[in-house]
Amino acid sequence: MNELEIATPSAREVVMTRTFDAPRALVFEALTTPTVLSRWLQAPGRSMAVCEIDLRPGGAYRMIWRGPDKKDVGTHGVYRDVAAPERIVQTEEWLDWDAGETVVTTVLVERQGKTTLTATSMFPSQAVRDSVLKSGLQPNASDTYDRLASILAELQA
Repeated sequence: MNELEIATPSAREVVMTRTFDAPRALVFEALTTPTVLSRWLQAPGRSMAVCEIDLRPGGAYRMIWRGPDKKDVGTHGVYRDVAAPERIVQTEEWLDWDAGETVVTTVLVERQGKTTLTATSMFPSQAVRDSVLKSGLQPNASDTYDRLASILAELQA
């Protein structure tokens, strides 16, 4: 399953699942190390200008993407739980979009050298979840995880 699967098990949830040909520790590192994260987590027409991560329960993160002739976009939140390299639970809020706080739980499971990432987002309302789904979540997340897969292959070479 190297394709992204997206499910909506409840009115407020989105679950994204993708398997990577990489060990769990390396996938965890790619999710939590600013120099690696900034290479694959992108916003259309922008590059990551700020990537600050304090990876511990109660620690905060902040990311901002900038592009020529484009408005900055960004996200920030707090880590609620970090169990390296198995799980991260964090809040997520977006700059310039007062949609409320989303809680994202990312679980990594390794089998035979491959890691399945399952990211469950619990949105503050069904309206916010539906807005995210309509905004192009499927193609944008697929492209993002394809970049992550390429970075993981590069890091293992």
